[in-house]
Amino acid sequence: MAEPVVRIPDAKVALSTASVYPESTATAFEIAARLGYDGVEVMVWTDPVSQDIEALRRLSDYHGVPVLAVHAPCLLITQRVWSTDPWVKLQRARAAAEKLGASTVVVHPPFRWQRQYARDFVTGIWRMADETDVRFAVENMYPWRYRDREMLAYAPDWDVTKYDYRHFTVDLSHTATARTDAMAMIGRMGDRLGHVHLADGNGSAKDEHLVPGRGTQPCAELLAGLAGSGFDGQVVIEVNTRRAMSAAEREADLAEALAFARLHLASSAPSPAPSPATRAKPSSATRPESSSARSPRSGSSGARPS
Repeated sequence: MAEPVVRIPDAKVALSTASVYPESTATAFEIAARLGYDGVEVMVWTDPVSQDIEALRRLSDYHGVPVLAVHAPCLLITQRVWSTDPWVKLQRARAAAEKLGASTVVVHPPFRWQRQYARDFVTGIWRMADETDVRFAVENMYPWRYRDREMLAYAPDWDVTKYDYRHFTVDLSHTATARTDAMAMIGRMGDRLGHVHLADGNGSAKDEHLVPGRGTQPCAELLAGLAGSGFDGQVVIEVNTRRAMSAAEREADLAEALAFARLHLASSAPSPAPSPATRAKPSSATRPESSSARSPRSGSSGARPS
């Protein structure tokens, strides 16, 4: 039997419901189904549907799109969603994930002004992780900047690799905003990297969440590495489509992001060793494998220029 030409990892590609904002959570399920995403990550925010487990279950069943992850309400605009107590928020996120069959809860580190929460965060996340099979994947953030000033808004740190968590989420828009070396951070995460927010950025002080391939981040390199390592987590498209001029333009961006992820998750299978006869008679048509053979079209993202 011939060896496979391409090896596809077990990782699923999901659509974050945040990627359709200002459209609704329900719209995200519809688009994910139409474009062929493997599932969705539900961003729990001010949309009442995102907070309603039964409504989410009905949407998942109707569209045939599973909920693969739940993003806990950690944003400034969600400070009162699912309680003002951050631990209650995480408990409810875990319960939602368990009921919906999602494997991951994404959580941000606390804001610095959440002093008690920040003080207990590392040990508290371990305690919650010990109580469930759901992964609590803590996400890297970034310093806030205004002109020449930098504010450290997250505690114990925006660089989550400085602390001991069981699972991490890496967000490549956040590495761009932090102006940090994304691949070095991923290396520090090691096999604790359980979840990926795939987006791009150019290092602006604003968290850009560009379509992958339109910024400076190593999106293709990350995906090729995941493919080669047998990564079994989830790759979630979390991009900003707020400036889309129409529903068709938004959908085109989300289709491009999905194609980028699928292309670069497909890595070349290793070539079989040549037989002694082949080695004895080299052909002028053969040449050494180049580094570009690690993934199909690895030199091109297929994305539009930024």
